[in-house]
Amino acid sequence: MKAKYINPFTDFGFKKIFGEEASKPMLIDFLTSLIPEANIVDLTLKPKDKLGNLADDRKAVYDIYCENSNGEKIIVELQKAKQKYFKDRTIYYSSFPIQEQAERGEWNFELKAVFCIGILDFEFEEDKQHVEEVIHRVQLKNQYNQIFYDKLKYVYLEMPNFKKVEKDLKTRLDKWLYFIKHLEDFQNIPEIFKDEIFIQAFEIAEIANYTEQERSEYEQSLKMFRDYNNTLDTAFDDGKIEGKKEVIYQGRKMGLNNSDLSKLTGLFENEIERL
Repeated sequence: MKAKYINPFTDFGFKKIFGEEASKPMLIDFLTSLIPEANIVDLTLKPKDKLGNLADDRKAVYDIYCENSNGEKIIVELQKAKQKYFKDRTIYYSSFPIQEQAERGEWNFELKAVFCIGILDFEFEEDKQHVEEVIHRVQLKNQYNQIFYDKLKYVYLEMPNFKKVEKDLKTRLDKWLYFIKHLEDFQNIPEIFKDEIFIQAFEIAEIANYTEQERSEYEQSLKMFRDYNNTLDTAFDDGKIEGKKEVIYQGRKMGLNNSDLSKLTGLFENEIERL
């Protein structure tokens, strides 16, 4: 049966549902359910490309970068595959919204909070004691397990571990995780989603509502997503350079640019150019 709704794990699908001006109500609702402490009333979508201060001009490219009305920064990243230095990458990315807060002249170093959200389409496999956890919340703590700094927070959603069925959905976040994981499988809007925000989300996600150009872009994005998953199964050998070279080679055949390949391999764009 042909899919009625887009796959939100594709670049096109994720941007369509959460990363456009028309999608802001969905993004606000989703983030409010995930990080209520951010007190999100409104969001401003910001440019996603942030340059580093390094001589070789390495880039951090976010899927979604936004700011709430209090000036707090929120990064949302969709991560399709595990990388050897995945945690390093997220820490590196979080440094940019911190650095950009520096003010010219006299400045007392007061910072706005930074939230880094990772939606992971793979198993984290880091914490052997909590292998079935869906949500991983990370903050800086001292040796007494007390919060050292409360303005930098990381939240990782391990989507393969979300296994609730419709009757078990209790919270707003449960509904969003169920929506993200199963959207492509729906043929009709389930009764549990019959509210204004989710109805709008389903309308945005319905392929029949797209122009011919949008459908073409989505089909290409979906093809890349499927081809890349197949490539990973055979080529990506636990982050070894030979495997990364193969992923880059296959990715170029699929039409991926250096920015896409950087996200998939964990390499910087200048490193990809050298391979």
